[in-house]
Amino acid sequence: MSSSRNPLVIGSLVVAVLSVGWAIYATRHAGAPAGGMGPPGGMGPPGGVARPGGMGPPGAAAGRPGAGPGGGFGGMPVPVVSQAVAMQPLARELKALGTARANEAVEITAKTSNIVSAVRFRDGEPVRIGAVLVELDSAQVRADLAAATAALTESESQYQRAQELLPTQALSKSQFDQIVATRAANAARVDAARARLEDTVIRAPFSGRVGLRRVSVGGLISPGTVITTLDDTSIIKVDFGVPENNLTALRVGLPVAVSSTAYPGRVFRGKVASIDSRIDSTSRSLQVRAELPNADGLLKPGMFLNVELLRDERQAIVIPEEAIVPDQDRQYVFVVKGDIAEKREVFTGLRRPGSVEVVSGLAAGERIVVEGTVKLRDTGPVRDLARS
Repeated sequence: MSSSRNPLVIGSLVVAVLSVGWAIYATRHAGAPAGGMGPPGGMGPPGGVARPGGMGPPGAAAGRPGAGPGGGFGGMPVPVVSQAVAMQPLARELKALGTARANEAVEITAKTSNIVSAVRFRDGEPVRIGAVLVELDSAQVRADLAAATAALTESESQYQRAQELLPTQALSKSQFDQIVATRAANAARVDAARARLEDTVIRAPFSGRVGLRRVSVGGLISPGTVITTLDDTSIIKVDFGVPENNLTALRVGLPVAVSSTAYPGRVFRGKVASIDSRIDSTSRSLQVRAELPNADGLLKPGMFLNVELLRDERQAIVIPEEAIVPDQDRQYVFVVKGDIAEKREVFTGLRRPGSVEVVSGLAAGERIVVEGTVKLRDTGPVRDLARS
């Protein structure tokens, strides 16, 4: 039984050895050209097997466009957006918070206790200087004026007779002096009665706009009772504090720019009108007052305002901040000349949000790249989208 199996075992071993040998041979000669030497029996690898060094997609041979360094992509123009350099007004800015005040402001009150007989104004309307606002009861005052006038008339008659009798010595000097004194006293009483009568008519002390009415006809008012308010807002005063370390930069006439959250984007311009003589010992700041024209009446007394004090105002080259390309401790911009972008060093000065002053390195009228600087190289080709 064992002798019959030996040939089968030996045959299996021979087949296995030949299979391993064939596998090793096929692996070593896999890159051979088609029709080359193959294993016994002519069974060689297919002709489409990749050649040595040729692995990769078709068309990836060296020197073909898009293969990498040395290709055509490096010479393509970079799309950019340019902007012309121009001179703009520039100033050192000192920012502060201020409060709006009317040019003239007063609370309308009465001098004496009295009854309101008439109201001659409407809430919030403009009035001229001397306009009647409120009338008070004047019956008693008119009666007093009539009595004082009658007494003065009698005194005038006595004075006239005394002047005629004095030369004849029918009237003594002391009697004449008494008549003169009585005449003067009665004249004073008339003036006082007229003044009280005038106080029953309350007038606007200056031109402006009245506030809300706070009294009614028939109401009793006393000295100090507020009838209404009157504000002259044709000019608005803005009071703000400036730190003492900026004291040397202050002077009357400096321009100011004022803004309010009530009017986004609107700037009101004026000038410094006065500077306080004392520095506050607590805040170490100096109070400054600016005046702004307010013909349209947009600014109201009591408004919270943002104030920018402009000093050393001048014309300068100001460019967008995104045009600056920093390189270590230097600043550069790309200047567009035809279809080429030239990298140029610039020296900067004052900075504002979104913009920067160029002290030297640029001239007005030149065009600089403001968008697309990341991909640019010195003297590289560009395609200016701002001109296309």
